[in-house]
Amino acid sequence: MAIGGQQDLFATQGDLFGAPEPLDTRPKPEEVRAELHALLAKIKSAKSWPWKPAHVAMYKTIFPQMTNWLPEDEARQLRQEFEKEVARLEAA
Repeated sequence: MAIGGQQDLFATQGDLFGAPEPLDTRPKPEEVRAELHALLAKIKSAKSWPWKPAHVAMYKTIFPQMTNWLPEDEARQLRQEFEKEVARLEAA
């Protein structure tokens, strides 16, 4: 489009490279599984909480949420194991 006889330098051009591929930002189940098992191993081997209270609260919140990326049977089993360890550590 011309304004006052000049070419519009900001005119829309066609996309030269095509649309970018959408990024898949979903967690990978194998990575989630590894993280959950590492957290479980840490608390199973602990005689008392291995984290500061703020981190304990965070893990109590995110551990069950992280299991949602796994198959339901596996997620349920991991949540049960985590809850068992939480109860054990809270009783200690």
